[in-house]
Amino acid sequence: MAQKYYIFFGVIVLAILAGIFAYPNYYNKSVDYLNHKMSWTLPHFFEKPYVLGLDLQGGVSLVYQADLSQTADKTGAMSGLRDVIERRVNMFGVSEPIVQIQGQDRLLVELPGVTNVEQAISMIGQTPYLEFDEERTAEETKQILDIIKQVQDAQTKKEDVTKIANWQQALQNPYFKPTDLTGKYLTRASVIFDPTTYKPQIQLQFNAEGDKIFADVSGRNIKKPLAIFLDGASIIDTNGDGKIDGQDMYAPIVENKITGGKAVITGDMSTQAANSLASRLNSGALPVKIGSPISQETVGPTLGAVSLQKSLVAGLFGLLAVVIFMVVFYRFPGVLASFALVVYVALTLAIFKLIPVTLTLAGIGGFILSIGMAVDANILIFARMKEEIKSGKGLAQSIDEGFKRAWPSIRDSNFNSLIVCVILFFVATSFIKGFAFTLALGIIVSLFSAIFITRIFLMVFIGKWAEKAKWIL
Repeated sequence: MAQKYYIFFGVIVLAILAGIFAYPNYYNKSVDYLNHKMSWTLPHFFEKPYVLGLDLQGGVSLVYQADLSQTADKTGAMSGLRDVIERRVNMFGVSEPIVQIQGQDRLLVELPGVTNVEQAISMIGQTPYLEFDEERTAEETKQILDIIKQVQDAQTKKEDVTKIANWQQALQNPYFKPTDLTGKYLTRASVIFDPTTYKPQIQLQFNAEGDKIFADVSGRNIKKPLAIFLDGASIIDTNGDGKIDGQDMYAPIVENKITGGKAVITGDMSTQAANSLASRLNSGALPVKIGSPISQETVGPTLGAVSLQKSLVAGLFGLLAVVIFMVVFYRFPGVLASFALVVYVALTLAIFKLIPVTLTLAGIGGFILSIGMAVDANILIFARMKEEIKSGKGLAQSIDEGFKRAWPSIRDSNFNSLIVCVILFFVATSFIKGFAFTLALGIIVSLFSAIFITRIFLMVFIGKWAEKAKWIL
C-alpha cells in the first residue's frame, strides 16, 4: 500500500520540476527575493529558452528555384543543394534554420531571427557554384554566335526574340560547355604555394566519383583548355572587373589525363584572396545553380510576439474549458483528472524545451489540440467506472475494471491518431510538420498522464470514504 504513496510523491516532484523548467521565471524571482531578504545564496533554476519558429520569432523566408536543366539526378542534386545551404547558414549562427525541398526544383529557406532580407540573400549567395567546362567545337561556337547576333539584331529592331529558332542558345557560353564535373564532388579545397614562384594556389580534392569524372573529362581534352568557373564567372579575375573577356578566363591546357581526383587552380591572386576562395569552397560548393529567390517574405519580431501571446492565451482558455468540463461532468474524478492534465502540460512543455522542438503557430495549434485529446482517455475510463459502480461492484474493483476495459479503445484510437501524425510529418510541408510533431508528442505524453498519473491519483485520494459518498463519482 505504501508503494502508491511513494509513486504519488515521485509524480508530484517530477511535475514541480517540469513546471519550473518549463517556466522558471517565478521560481527564480522567488530565489532572488529570499537571497535578498535572508542573505542566502540559493542558485537559480537552470534556464533554457524555447526554440521559436519564424512565425513567432520573426525572420526571413526565401524560396529558390534550382536550374536542373543540365542535371540527370535531380533528386540527388536537390538533396545536395539543401545540405550545402543548410551548412552555409549554420556557419553564420542562424538559430534553427529550416531548409527544405519543395516539389522538384524549389528550395525553402527559413531563417528565424534574421530580419534583413538582403543580408539573408547575400548569406546564401556566398555559397559558390563550381564547374569545369570544356571547349566547344568550332561549329558549335559559330552556331551560338550566329544566334546571338540574330537575337541582338531582333532586340535592336524591337522584334519578338522568341520567334528565332533555338533562341535559348544565345544565353549559353559560345566558347565553353558544361561537363559533369562540378562542386558537387568536391571534398576539400586548400591553399598551397608553388615551389618555384611561391605564389598561392588552390588545390581541389574530389571524391571517388569526381575522380572518375575528372579522369574522363581530362582524358578527352588533352592539349585543349579546361575552363574553371565559379558562380558562372571566371575563377580568377586578374584585372578585378568581374567580367569574362578572354583575358580573364582561367582555362589551363590539359597536358595529360588527370587521375587521383586532384586539380590545382593557379593565377595572379593574393594569399588573402586564395584563403577566402578556399574557405568559400569548403563551406559548400553548390551542386546546381540557383539565382535570386523567386519568393521572399519577412516576418517582423513584433508580429511574432503578438502571435505568440495570442497562442498562449488560446492555450490557457482551452485548458480551463477542459478542466471545467471534467469537473462538471465527472465531479471528484474530474478534479483529479484536471490535476493530471496540469501535470501533462508541464511535462509536455518541458519535453519541448529538452528535445528541443521548434515551436511555430501550427505546432502550438497541435499542442492545444492535444490538450483536448489528453482527456479522451480519462472520459473513457470514467465512463467504464460509472458502469461498473452501477452494476454493484466495489469502488476499488470498479476503478481497476474501468482502466482494464477502457484500455483497448484508448490504445486503438490514439494509435490511429499517431499513424496520421507520422504520415503528415513525412509527407506534408514544414508548416504541417510542426503541427504533426507536437500533436504526436502530446498524444504520447497524454497516454502516460491518463493511464499512469490519473490512476495513481485515484488510488491515493479515493478510499473507503467514497463508498459512502458515491455521488461525488
